Amino acid sequence: MFLFSMLLFFVLTCICAWLLVFPGGREVVMQSAGVAGLRAAAHFLRRRYLLMLAVVVLLTVPPLLALMLSGRGMLSGYGSDRHAVNDQIAGLLEGEQLSVPAPPPPLTFTTAEVTLVRPMLDSANRNWQLLDPAFAQRLLLVFRIMKERHGYDMAILEGYRSPERQNALAAAGPGVTNAKAFQSYHQFGLAADCAFLRDGKLLISEQDPWAMRGYQLYGAAAEAAGLTWGGRWSMMDFGHAELRMPGTVQK
Repeated sequence: MFLFSMLLFFVLTCICAWLLVFPGGREVVMQSAGVAGLRAAAHFLRRRYLLMLAVVVLLTVPPLLALMLSGRGMLSGYGSDRHAVNDQIAGLLEGEQLSVPAPPPPLTFTTAEVTLVRPMLDSANRNWQLLDPAFAQRLLLVFRIMKERHGYDMAILEGYRSPERQNALAAAGPGVTNAKAFQSYHQFGLAADCAFLRDGKLLISEQDPWAMRGYQLYGAAAEAAGLTWGGRWSMMDFGHAELRMPGTVQK
């Protein structure tokens, strides 16, 4: 109904503009209508004045509402989805440049437990230098918070991801990812999948209560640092965090 009224409003506006701009058009209309036609129109309006009033309301109210609401976020679900940065964390981000932690041994990522959960993890890229610097600093701050406040050691499972690898993961099925090449922030160094280290072993599965508690703390810290946490998605990805920049990924 809203679209119909807007279309009708547009058509009537065009007709009125045509009558105002072109005198010949007005003459044609007047000649076609004639005196008898004008009387018939007046008689129709008197009998159908409630209908005409409803038409006027239908034509004027939607544009007025659209004009009044144009400055508001009418489609909040399609916003940038960026969380406000905690004031204390903002101060830390403006301070020292955090250093990249020493990576765990490569065999940490190829154990039977890890491979069962992430079978293609052995070929993942975990180079911090390939991440966007702003994102890397926020993620490093999250790692520090997790260690100093909550006692969790963390490691990157995968950071930058090539378009070819993204397509390969998408081909593995929706249980892995729904995003194809350049539909993920991984391709721009703006996303990372992370997990916890306990007693030198990598722990990914959220079935472990200790790990699940860590993911909740990790999500809160990531959002406080202005990142988007995958744990809030319909297809939950608890270890995922990304720095969203409008216009970066393809839809």
